[in-house]
Amino acid sequence: MTARRVIVIGGGVSGLATACLLARDGHEVTLLEKNSEFGGRAGVWERDGFTFDTGPSWYLMPEVFEHFYRMLGTTTAEQLDLVPLQPGYRIYGEPTADEPAAGEPNAAIDVPSGEDAVAALFESREQGAGGRIRTYLASATKTYHAAVRSFLYNPFSSWRDFASTDVLTSAPAVIPLLTRSLWSFAARRFRDLRLRQILGYPAVFLGTSPFVAPALYHLMSHMDLVDGVKYPVGGFRSFVASLISISRESGVELLADCDVHAISTASGAVRSVEFTRNGEAQRLYADIVVSAIDEHHTETVLLEPADRSYADKRWDAQISGPGAVLVMLGVRGTLPQLRHHTLFFSNDWHDNFDAIFASPSRIPEAPSLYVCKPSATDDDVAPAGCENLFVLVPLPADTKIGRGGIDEAGDELVSLVADRAIAQISSWAGIPDLNSRIIVRRTYGPADFAEQFNTFRGSALGPAHTLAQSAFFRGVTRSRRVDGLYYTGATSVPGVGLPMCLISAELVLKHVRGDHSPGPLEEP
Repeated sequence: MTARRVIVIGGGVSGLATACLLARDGHEVTLLEKNSEFGGRAGVWERDGFTFDTGPSWYLMPEVFEHFYRMLGTTTAEQLDLVPLQPGYRIYGEPTADEPAAGEPNAAIDVPSGEDAVAALFESREQGAGGRIRTYLASATKTYHAAVRSFLYNPFSSWRDFASTDVLTSAPAVIPLLTRSLWSFAARRFRDLRLRQILGYPAVFLGTSPFVAPALYHLMSHMDLVDGVKYPVGGFRSFVASLISISRESGVELLADCDVHAISTASGAVRSVEFTRNGEAQRLYADIVVSAIDEHHTETVLLEPADRSYADKRWDAQISGPGAVLVMLGVRGTLPQLRHHTLFFSNDWHDNFDAIFASPSRIPEAPSLYVCKPSATDDDVAPAGCENLFVLVPLPADTKIGRGGIDEAGDELVSLVADRAIAQISSWAGIPDLNSRIIVRRTYGPADFAEQFNTFRGSALGPAHTLAQSAFFRGVTRSRRVDGLYYTGATSVPGVGLPMCLISAELVLKHVRGDHSPGPLEEP
């Protein structure tokens, strides 16, 4: 295969992964990153001995990571130090008259990994649920493997790809799950609210509501309840660091502080990328351009109208995943009430998700929160005797909510959301002095996502995984109008999350090679 000149726009996980794969395949690759650091939303912030991951914090689908590393001639074990988390996470429910407040017996639910342990938990909450969860998880595992084998790694380059043997074989395990919601699928099998929420909450990590997400996504329960949750020691910055190192070893030219403002074309093919670096306008010519940034920004800002794959009405109709207020807290003293991963579930999920996704949207009164405490597993992320907390508050994707800041700085609404989240954690988990023990604080708001990463509407994740925005309906990995232009990342196919970004990078490699196979590529 003839080596070609490649420019990758965006130095997040999908951009770095794509650059690695294409360089390893013999192409000359330059990567342009808008910000001063690589990693995109998988970023890092340090202050006073605390080191915070500012983005992804769940390590799931380990076989996707392993396959990706093997494609590059290495292994996960050589690149990362993974620690299994057992239990995988803890849940606190909203206190009610029927459910004890935090600090009283049975207030917290620890969710383990492994079929037997999960079955025991479910049976302890609801008679007969242990057997039903075994059946549910067997279906989740079957659907998961069908999706990986036939859909996630499939470039769907033409209609013939839909009629491949692998796709047709997997279709019976997938198609019946597209006509009902994830919530209804779980609710038909379990009465207990918390059990339903354990099975429905993964929809949030897909950027959607469990009342809208297809039941197909019950496959997510295979990831956390069967495979289990792991943590890379050093945080997810260690994963990003491995990508940067492999990129450089593979000959990728990594350029930071490059603000791309146009992809130029000629005769229906890519020609060059125009950008500004250190105040100087520059142009690089290329045979291939890969957009690893927000697809909306690429289509509506970087390309001329005649070169766009989508009409403007696509963006009006697109359902964005949630925005978020992120809160990073350095806390004096220990917090045994919290696990490495802790989820706070409100009782009225219909109201919660309607607030985020309905029109007009609003900030939920008592949102379902996610808290990561990596200091439970990693001694290097906080000073001795202190804890490191990362709090995610799902909100509507709306830049008007504002920006965050360090300490008490930031827009008023972002600060208010952060204050309420801290109070909610304090009350529900039984940590009455939490606020007084905070010694480091930083917040991010939807406007920060829009400014730093050019995300559409300030979404924290990208387009929601509704039926019409999943798999091959989600978008394109190869431009419909411009030869040599490809798309990768969370806003493209197959979707949200670090494993999906790695798969998305491999889809670009398949397109460049002219490979139409549905599953993972053969490893060297």
